[in-house]
Amino acid sequence: MIAPAFGPRIEGDEVRFSLWAPDAAQVLLETENGAQALHDAGDGWKEARLPGGPGLKYRFRIADVVFPDPASRRQQGGVHGWSIVTAPSQGDGWRGRPWHETVLYECHAGLMGGFDGIAARLSGLAQLGITAIELMPIAAFPGARNWGYDGVLPYAIAESYGSLDSLRALIAMAHARNVSVFLDVVYNHFGPDGNYLPLYAKAFFRDDRPTPWGPAIDFRVPQVRQFFTDNARYWLFDIGFDGLRFDAVHAIIDDGWLDELSAGLRHEAGDRHIHLVLENEDNIAGYLRRGFDAQWNDDIHHALHVLLTGETHAYYKDFARQPALLAGSLAEGFIYQGQASINRGGKPRGEPSQDLPPTAFVSFLQNHDQTGNRAFGDRLAALADIDALKAAVALLLLAPQIPMIFMGEEIGSTSPFLFFTDHGPELAKMVREGRRREFAEFAHAAGNREIPDPNALSTFQASAPENNAAEKDAWLALYRELLKLRHRHVVPRLKDARAISAGVIGEKAVIARWRMADSKELTLACNLGDQPVETALPDCAPFWGTVATAIAPTTTLAWLTP
Repeated sequence: MIAPAFGPRIEGDEVRFSLWAPDAAQVLLETENGAQALHDAGDGWKEARLPGGPGLKYRFRIADVVFPDPASRRQQGGVHGWSIVTAPSQGDGWRGRPWHETVLYECHAGLMGGFDGIAARLSGLAQLGITAIELMPIAAFPGARNWGYDGVLPYAIAESYGSLDSLRALIAMAHARNVSVFLDVVYNHFGPDGNYLPLYAKAFFRDDRPTPWGPAIDFRVPQVRQFFTDNARYWLFDIGFDGLRFDAVHAIIDDGWLDELSAGLRHEAGDRHIHLVLENEDNIAGYLRRGFDAQWNDDIHHALHVLLTGETHAYYKDFARQPALLAGSLAEGFIYQGQASINRGGKPRGEPSQDLPPTAFVSFLQNHDQTGNRAFGDRLAALADIDALKAAVALLLLAPQIPMIFMGEEIGSTSPFLFFTDHGPELAKMVREGRRREFAEFAHAAGNREIPDPNALSTFQASAPENNAAEKDAWLALYRELLKLRHRHVVPRLKDARAISAGVIGEKAVIARWRMADSKELTLACNLGDQPVETALPDCAPFWGTVATAIAPTTTLAWLTP
């Protein structure tokens, strides 16, 4: 295993501590037994060795400021507290599952009761047909609750979720059930509280390229590239995750690091299945030909959301030309492949993607962003016609794209998924007031309802998926049957599947066809409208749904034909 450059390294009965601090004249290493100065090791690095091993608490000091190791593997007392040396490991030896078998389940560890709470749900998720769980970011953040995108210590797990041992136990338990575990990682910014890097390593950031969260991270700097490369390697090869989802890479001002990263990770993985997935608003298809398995496809989500809800405000303005956009996404992946975007002031968005296989795209009806970034966290079960929503679920789970389910969808939850934090008073006030300004128009449209306070404990508690037993069983039965059919009819034929055609057959209806790996043809017809639709259909019974002379309202049908 390649030794990391950042963080503590156990070497015999000593620990070597390394900190990249090019702007600091002197840095002290403090433990409970005292302090000593780090010595210069060249290129901005400062190092020290101390007797010790796992469990040793340490921190750094510059003048009167004490701070944790930016590559701390474990924290005590939050993101301003002590870092703790941990014992290395190399996963559990599981070789993983092929990408085309993936059915993702995105979940928030805090809302599921931490790592132990997720572990308790694993058997049920596996029986449902889930093959991979994807954890929203778990990197240490300020306070006890957060979406995870305010992380400031990318190697350390949030203390409120559980221990490193409980995380490793969760992954081992998932693997024993043939379930992969993915992690959402954030390499485009640090959170607003607890990031000490500007104190001693200003070169970590650029002063000429802003992002929505502050100055861009400077990936031109070799040490910065190494920091995040080591982090990805840590999660995959030390902790044992099977895949990473890279958050908002359009905000990474990249000069080749992403390609360098994927090539290096795959080389080190050898014949083990690891999966690398992007979120990228720019729809850069080239990454999907150069080492990344897939991209979250916001385009298909937006097209389906407009059809299900009729909403065409904000970023949905680009998707008001329904249902042709849905047909295009089923056939070619991205809807925006270089066309002018209203949301970008008429500038082009995206690259051609029609040559890519359907498995290069992760499709979803909801995710943390598309619910939590609404003023009141509305889920589709509270917004859309339920029968139309169930037809959309069938389309999602039977289409060749990789499907993702957001926690709670499988039980038809109507509880909101809200934006929540646990900041100190000053920052909490800024976040609360900023969010209410952002959504003032929505609050007025909703009868001047007050936008929930992100910092209130009640906002976090309200975001847990509700469990209405009467409706839960029907939803679970639907998901279980559809995923059973996916694993029986679609997954074995997915490798090398290619789109044949897709088109509009009604006001809210489309039909799409794919040539599968065994040369059979998969046909899906989806009618999300309230009127029947007549069109030419395969001359045999569908394996999902029933058909007479027309496609009934709010219906999805699926066929396999020779």
